[in-house]
Amino acid sequence: MRIAVTGSSGKLGQAVVTHLVETGHSVTGLDAVGAPGEGFVRVDLADTAQVLDALSGVEERYDGLDAVVHLAASPAPGIRPDTVLLQDNLAMTIAVFQAARRAGISRIVHASSETLLGLPLTEAPPAAPIDESQPTRPNFMYAIGKHLEEELGRKLCRLDPALSITGLRFSNVMAPSDYAEFDSWQHDPAVRRWNLWGYIDRRDGAHAVERALAVRGPGYATYIIAAADTVMRRDSAELMAAEFPDVPLARPLVGRETLLSIDAARRDLGYAPSHSWLDPA
Repeated sequence: MRIAVTGSSGKLGQAVVTHLVETGHSVTGLDAVGAPGEGFVRVDLADTAQVLDALSGVEERYDGLDAVVHLAASPAPGIRPDTVLLQDNLAMTIAVFQAARRAGISRIVHASSETLLGLPLTEAPPAAPIDESQPTRPNFMYAIGKHLEEELGRKLCRLDPALSITGLRFSNVMAPSDYAEFDSWQHDPAVRRWNLWGYIDRRDGAHAVERALAVRGPGYATYIIAAADTVMRRDSAELMAAEFPDVPLARPLVGRETLLSIDAARRDLGYAPSHSWLDPA
């Protein structure tokens, strides 16, 4: 496929571009920052006219696209004023979704967020592992924006039955260079209880994107994307007993398995995370 990746210069975006190229796709990065050259086009992704022009074709780069992966965003709360973050993230997503439709691109994968699951978990989740059947509980402006992006995707797919949009609710994205910090959390499970000790290796995040592009049909769907394990060395049942003793378990927990359920992604997408922070360096 000929694929555009917005946010191609970011932590996850770089891994997605690399993986898609390695799996045989033709990939162009679209971002506000990045080194000029083959495989990259500098675009103001909040400007619908620029995005439509870029998705329609760029001379000496490509003359059309089959799919768009939309990762560009201010990636977390606290980076910019709340209202600016919400406005800018929504503006980019509206521009990309609508420009893709106008350019005749029917396959979109976008970065949603684990924050829709009630993070940070100042109140206990209704059950664990958390899965997609639980209602969204956005607790701050960044998460509210992600909720609205998902709703936009659902409504556009209702308007256009041929459209395929997949929202991937990524956990806290980590590169291998981030893993040195993990041992500093082991003395106190409360340090990372805010997201049920979840994370996602960016290489597995890229794998999830590739699988969604490969197998998803028309309509809108969301999937939690996390590593198969947690950021802790303790077993997951022990963590839940220590920090959330009153939360019911949907099923018995096995070892250090993730408490952000990836069962749906495994079943529907063929998602198979293969990286752990405990892998030998």
